[in-house]
Amino acid sequence: MKILYYYPKSDNMITRHVTILAEGIRNSAEVQTATTLNEFKMRLETMKPDIVHCHGCWQYATYKASAMARKQGVRVVLSPHGQLEPWVIKERATVSGDFKSPTTIISKSVLLQRRATESAFALIAFGKMEYKYLRQIGWNSRIEIIHNAVITNSLSPKEMCSQTFAVYQKVLDSNVLEQMSSDDRSLLSLILKAGITGDARWITSDAAKAVGDLQSLSSYPDWRRIFIYAEHQNIRNYVDYGISVLKLQPNDFDTSKIASYFPEKYQRPVPLKNLIGDFKGDETDYLIRMLRQIQKAPLLLHLIELHRELHRDSVDDDSLSEALEEKRLTSFAARLMQILSEQTLLDEGYMPLAPLDDRGTQQIRNLIANHLRI
Repeated sequence: MKILYYYPKSDNMITRHVTILAEGIRNSAEVQTATTLNEFKMRLETMKPDIVHCHGCWQYATYKASAMARKQGVRVVLSPHGQLEPWVIKERATVSGDFKSPTTIISKSVLLQRRATESAFALIAFGKMEYKYLRQIGWNSRIEIIHNAVITNSLSPKEMCSQTFAVYQKVLDSNVLEQMSSDDRSLLSLILKAGITGDARWITSDAAKAVGDLQSLSSYPDWRRIFIYAEHQNIRNYVDYGISVLKLQPNDFDTSKIASYFPEKYQRPVPLKNLIGDFKGDETDYLIRMLRQIQKAPLLLHLIELHRELHRDSVDDDSLSEALEEKRLTSFAARLMQILSEQTLLDEGYMPLAPLDDRGTQQIRNLIANHLRI
C-alpha cells in the first residue's frame, strides 16, 4: 500500500498529526508527504499512491490536490480537523439582503469544499461531535471516528495509526472491480465459465494455457480483489467451484469479514428464483421471466444464472426466439448474449440469437460495472 499525505504546513496541529501518522504507518506501507501543490503533483506522478489523505479544509490548494488525485484514479480520504462545523460553513457563506429577508449566497469556497467532501471516499472525524456535524451537513455519509492522539489521551498514537490504516484498507477493499487489472478480469471470466459448466474441457486451449501459466506466478493474480468482488456480487460459490475445476490453488480469504464501503442503495444480490419464483416446467417461460428481471437491474449473479439456464438441453431456441419477438425482448436478449460472451464466456452454440454490440449493450456493461461504485 502506498499513502501520500497532503496538508498545510502552516497549521502546527495538523503537522503534528500527520507526522505521527506518517511515522506510525511507515512500517506497514510506503508513505510520502507533501505540503505544496508542486510537491504534491511531483509525488503523485512518481509515487503513484493507492491513497491520498488530505488534511484540513477551505484552502484552494487542498481542493486542487484532491481533484488531481481523483483525476488520476486515486482514492481520497479527508480529515477535516473540525473545520466543517456548521458555524464555520455559515461564516464562509455570504449573507445579503435586509434584516427581515436575509439571503444566503453560497460562496465559491463553500461550493469547492462541498465538492471535495462529497467526492472523498471516506471522511475521518476526531470524535462524536464532529461526526454529528458531518452527518448533519450531509455531504458524505462514509464517516469514521478516530480520535486525534495529538489532542486526547483516549487512545495512543499507535492505536490512532492502526485505526487509520484500517480505514485505508477498507477504502481499497471497496468497489474492487474498478481496481482489478484486465488480466484479473479475464481470469475471473475463465473461472466463472468453469464454475458454471463444472468442466475444464469447456475452456478453450488458449484460455487453458493462460490458466496453467498462473500456477507458477506468485504476485499474480490479485486473489484478494477477485474474492472480494465475488463476495459483493454473491457469486463466491461459482468462483470457488470454478477454481477447484481449474485446479488452481490461491490463498484463501474470509471475505465475509472484510470491511468495505458500499453505495447507499446497495443490496446484496439474491438468486433469480427468489425474485421470479421457481421453475415450473416451461423452459421458455422461465427464460422470459429471467430476462424481464435482468432488464430491471442487470447483475452479474443473474447473468451467470442465465448462462446456466441456456446450457440446459430443454431450451427450445425456436420457441424462445418467437417468445422474445412477441415480448419485444429480442434486442435486449441479443445484447445480453454479447455481455455473456465477454463476462462468462458463453459459447455461440448456446445463444438463442446472435449477439448485439451497440449503445444499449454499453449501457448494460456500465450498469454492471457501476453496481458497487461509490
